[in-house]
Amino acid sequence: MSNDLEDRLAVQDVMLQYASTVDEKDYEGYRALFAKDVVVVGMGESDIHGIDEYYPWWKEAIDKYANTQHMLSPTLAKIEGDKAYTRTDVQALHFFPGDSETTLILWGTYKTDMTRANGEWKISRHELVARKEKVLFQMKHF
Repeated sequence: MSNDLEDRLAVQDVMLQYASTVDEKDYEGYRALFAKDVVVVGMGESDIHGIDEYYPWWKEAIDKYANTQHMLSPTLAKIEGDKAYTRTDVQALHFFPGDSETTLILWGTYKTDMTRANGEWKISRHELVARKEKVLFQMKHF
């Protein structure tokens, strides 16, 4: 059971690092979370195959925001040997450069599969299921 607990903590840490690297714009840290042959679903018009295709797309998308904050639920994980299947709810706030009143909010779920290689968990499939489409609304600051 201790191995299962260690694996659960390790895959949860991958998701926490995911959120942290996005919000800190730690580009290399973010890229390092993924397997070379990752498949990304639900983030573009079509599925994205491989980190070399996904990373430039992601970097261009995240650089449109001045700041972001990704808040994650605890990660539900099913571990099967060197494979992990996870579900993590997300609420993400996106702030635009030069606009202190508009916030883009995303509610969704990450369905993330991971593979352990050389003792390290890597994201092998990453899917965003939007629960509510990206919504823009005005927030008045007091």
